[in-house]
Amino acid sequence: MRDVINLDLYPLDQPGSMAWHSLIERCKADLSENGLFNLPGFVRDSALASAVSELQPVFAEEAFVHARRHNIYFRTSIEGLGSDHPALTQFETSNRTICADQLGQAIVIRLYDWPPFAQFLAAVMKKPKLFVMDDPLARVNVMAYSAGQALNWHFDRSEFTTTLLLQAPSAGGEFEYEKDLRSDDNPNYDGVAELLEGRRKPTLMKLQPGTLNIFKGKNTAHRVSPVQGDRDRMIAVFSFYDRPNVQFTHEERIGFYGRAS
Repeated sequence: MRDVINLDLYPLDQPGSMAWHSLIERCKADLSENGLFNLPGFVRDSALASAVSELQPVFAEEAFVHARRHNIYFRTSIEGLGSDHPALTQFETSNRTICADQLGQAIVIRLYDWPPFAQFLAAVMKKPKLFVMDDPLARVNVMAYSAGQALNWHFDRSEFTTTLLLQAPSAGGEFEYEKDLRSDDNPNYDGVAELLEGRRKPTLMKLQPGTLNIFKGKNTAHRVSPVQGDRDRMIAVFSFYDRPNVQFTHEERIGFYGRAS
């Protein structure tokens, strides 16, 4: 993986070493303070160019156009909330998605299946072990956003989300988030409503291609603003869990990918 990852900056291949532990502690501190951490230049420029080149034909020929209206929960209703509650405001999300079973041995698949990657993430997240998904579609997804497309406000299903920005758009496509907007024992519907109505100002972050970003997406509301210009925003999403054999349901696959297998 040395040709892919800048292991001089980020020694994931040296678990247990002083340099590895130093990186882990730095990431833990950032995660605690900000709800996320970034590793800029994680993927080398040459590997980044190769990754984009190998994905572009797949997007052109096989991508699923994921377009739907949804609320921040991706659920039709929430017990205790009226359908007109501002926390259930509906938004448009649109992108093109390719799934793990369409990627062959692409760079993003090789990175995902490289054991030190999961070992590093587990150490940062204070987990005994992290597992790759069994789901042949959902384990790794790559999304492309063209002009006018966006990923709108949502919470993630998993405790944390791991992404790699492969290509930045000409303009727009900024990552916005509201850290710890809810908790496992407090849904904070009023706070969610304030965010969706524009009465809370989220944190805006502009990432550079090659940056690995890990954030606690389960209780952190986040979105990607509409892309502008003629260059797509392209991002890989890696799914890890603290238990083995995780798969999406039939309905989730249909909703996100337009197919179940």
